Amino acid sequence: MQFIDHLNRKVEVKKYPCRIISLVPSQTEFLIDLGLSDTLVGITKFCIHPNKIVKSITKIGGTKNFNIEKIRSLEPDLIIANKEENEEVKLKELMNEFPVWVSDVRNLNQAIKMIMDIGSITGKEAIATQLSQNIRKKFDPLELIKKTNKRVIYLIWKNPFMSINKDTFIHSMIEKCGWNNIISNYDKRYPELSIDEIINLKADTILLSSEPYPFKEKHIEELKKIIPQTKIKIVNGEAFSWYGSKLLTSSDYFTKLSNEQ
Repeated sequence: MQFIDHLNRKVEVKKYPCRIISLVPSQTEFLIDLGLSDTLVGITKFCIHPNKIVKSITKIGGTKNFNIEKIRSLEPDLIIANKEENEEVKLKELMNEFPVWVSDVRNLNQAIKMIMDIGSITGKEAIATQLSQNIRKKFDPLELIKKTNKRVIYLIWKNPFMSINKDTFIHSMIEKCGWNNIISNYDKRYPELSIDEIINLKADTILLSSEPYPFKEKHIEELKKIIPQTKIKIVNGEAFSWYGSKLLTSSDYFTKLSNEQ
C-alpha cells in the first residue's frame, strides 16, 4: 500500500502496521485514541498522555535526539514523525531503512488532514473520520467569536525570550481566540525578543506558555515589574500546540480564555 505524507513523499507499507514508533507527543496521544496502543512499540520521553498507557511503552529518546539504534532494535513497520519537531538529518537516516510518515501541521485544516491521513495508513479511517467531525463541531463556535484588535505576544521560551510568527500552528490557534498576534509578521518562525522589544511592542496581553519552557507565576511577577500596564497570563501550551485529539478539549479552553480577556 502506498500513501503520501505531508512532505509529498511516497510512503509504502506492506500491510496495516502492527509495530509503530511515534516521534511526536501529540501524535502519540492521537494514535492511542485511534485504538492503536497495542501497536505502539516505541515513543519519545516527551510523550506523556495518556499516562497510564505511555509509561509502559519503550522510550527511544527525545524528539530531536532519538536513539536510532534503539529504534532499529524495535523493528518498526511504521514511524510517525513531524517536520518541525524531529531532526531532519536523523529522519532521513531512518527513511533509508523504515517507512517514515511525516506530518507538517500549521493550522486546523492541516491538523484534520493529519488525522485523516494517519487514520488511512493505520486502517483506522472510521475512527479518524468521527474524531475529525467531532473536532470540527467543537471548533465551529469559535468562528463566531468576534475578532478583536487585542494585541497579544505569545512567549514559548525564556533566556532568550522567544515568540511565534504567523507560520505556526500556535498562531492559528491564537487567531481562533479572536486575537491579534503582533509578532505575526516577523521573518523567523520563532523570533527572539529582547525585553526592550517587548516593552516597545506595547502588547495588551502577554501569554506565557506552560511548554516547552515551563513558565511559572514567578515569571509573571518578574515581567510585571518591568511592564506593569500589560496583562500577563500563563496558558496551557498543549492546547495551543498539540494538533491531535487534544483539539477536542482545546476548543473549550479557547472559548473560556476569550471570555476572560
